[in-house]
Amino acid sequence: MLELPDYPWNQLAPYREQASAHPGGVVDLSIGTPIDSTPQVIQQALADAANSHGYPTTHGTIEVRQAIVDWFARRRNVTGLSTDDVMPTVGSKEMVAWLPLFLGLGAGDIVVRPEIAYPTYDIGAQLVGATPIATDDLSELTAEQRERVKLIWVNSPGNPTGKVRDTAQLAGIVAQAREMGAVVASDECYAELGWDEYEGQVPSILDPAVNGGNLDDLFALYSLSKQSNLAGYRAAFVAGAPNLMPSLVNSRKHAGMIVPGPIQHAMVVALNDDEHVAAQRELYRARRDMLRPALENFGLAIEDSVAGLYLWCTAGRPSFETIGALAELGIVAGPGAFYGTAGERHVRVALTASDERIAAAVERLNSSANR
Repeated sequence: MLELPDYPWNQLAPYREQASAHPGGVVDLSIGTPIDSTPQVIQQALADAANSHGYPTTHGTIEVRQAIVDWFARRRNVTGLSTDDVMPTVGSKEMVAWLPLFLGLGAGDIVVRPEIAYPTYDIGAQLVGATPIATDDLSELTAEQRERVKLIWVNSPGNPTGKVRDTAQLAGIVAQAREMGAVVASDECYAELGWDEYEGQVPSILDPAVNGGNLDDLFALYSLSKQSNLAGYRAAFVAGAPNLMPSLVNSRKHAGMIVPGPIQHAMVVALNDDEHVAAQRELYRARRDMLRPALENFGLAIEDSVAGLYLWCTAGRPSFETIGALAELGIVAGPGAFYGTAGERHVRVALTASDERIAAAVERLNSSANR
């Protein structure tokens, strides 16, 4: 039996219990699961495709693949994609976990992931016996390590930090990866939620300004969970790497990893409708604008957080101490320690709560700070 680390979120149980005892009820800002309704236009699309009696295709219908290509061109400045170069996936997490396997990685190979990162990047490497290395600077790798690097993960906008890699930084990663002969996989699932200077300006690894028009060995992953409140649909896709995509499609065919037909149809509607995405962005903007000053008033410094669904905060002390202080107010946040040693003095606060619960958190934070 493969031995993997315990699921980290189980460690939050006593803090959840403490927060739940608050007379005003718990405000759970720990996990970034969408709480707003799935847009009606997408619900209707799912219902319209409910008579799905045949097997769907792993590669996806031509309609969903064309919608993905059109979305990349319209929203991400990506040109040169073919409908052969995209594929729907069962959420983006399955691709994060299984891409090392599908690329044929194993013992002796190295998977590079961001210094502060979502744990599944490490898990994907561990599942195939590869070695994960955490770094934000590829030049830190030794010559011996560079020879063994087979996959480099980029997460921009980042989870949990909300940090964005600009075009020049992404181009530098691509150039270094090509020198090493490594694949780059860019997890971009928060790209429609850029704030401040990055609103509508989050670059993709597939942008020709990043890669010079050569998409070989470059994958971009995206999910509709955040922009469209479709977490329950498991609606996502992978794009790029025309030299590798046929093998990836074939491997997923053999594994039976298929997005259901009605979901594929709903994805077409979601990808072709920018209006609901803009409306959802404004909901998150309002919550962010309420929560950020209250957290700062409470004594937390906000770092990065220029995109995505989270505020990356620090009180300059171990993350679980801050988690405990928030739990006393009935607020649950995510410990930065879950995301690597570099996050051990931070907490991640999600914007994914109702307006009423966000308002409750703001009132508690401000009241505590003013005592």
